[in-house]
Amino acid sequence: MQHKTALITGASRGIGRAIALKLAAAGYDITITASKSRDELSDAAEEIRTMHVACRPFLADASSYEAMRDVFGQLSCDWGTPDILINNAGIASLGLFTDLEPSEYAHIINVNLLSVLHCCHLAVPGMVRRGSGSIVNISSVWGICGASCEAVYSAAKSGVNGFTRALAKELAPAGIAVNALACGVIDTEMNRAHLDKTELAALSDEIPAGRMASCREAADAVWQLINSPAYLTGQVIAFDGGFL
Repeated sequence: MQHKTALITGASRGIGRAIALKLAAAGYDITITASKSRDELSDAAEEIRTMHVACRPFLADASSYEAMRDVFGQLSCDWGTPDILINNAGIASLGLFTDLEPSEYAHIINVNLLSVLHCCHLAVPGMVRRGSGSIVNISSVWGICGASCEAVYSAAKSGVNGFTRALAKELAPAGIAVNALACGVIDTEMNRAHLDKTELAALSDEIPAGRMASCREAADAVWQLINSPAYLTGQVIAFDGGFL
């Protein structure tokens, strides 16, 4: 029997890697992408293979339609369209909006929002033909309430949330669920790179749960979404320890 398959973008580390490992442990054959970190991508692939499933790593920029079209094209030859699509690729940038150059904020929009559109555009036709599938977009609570000094990131994630709700309505007749997990403060390398220990501690104090979530916890939440009935669709679920 052919294994079910999943594609996770931005999966060389952090939340994406944790999701890939969660799905691999459940028996899914895994495709992972990363835009730059070839060594981390290879390391993640080797760890996934220890779960006795197949893994295909691609060094591909999810914000490039051409790059992702090549990935989906290679997969279509033997694996077909993934059963599960996890749009996780993302970048953050701290600073005043007016300090950003147009090229910089365009890049933030491209990676955080256009990557989601690209991958869905490539995955949806095959899912519709098959009559099944699940899409989970990794978003942020800043896409719900906005964050000072992360205006463009907030705008991009707000776009992801709106796109999730709209696409879910288009795909519900085909039995394909589309949901978003709007993450709060997760203990990732990206957050540790942008915030020092004092800032992270202060932020944790604002969270009713009193701490950041782990990447594994975020992966567990994604797993629950994937395994929910397809009737659960079009939802943007805040995974934030009660922050909002």
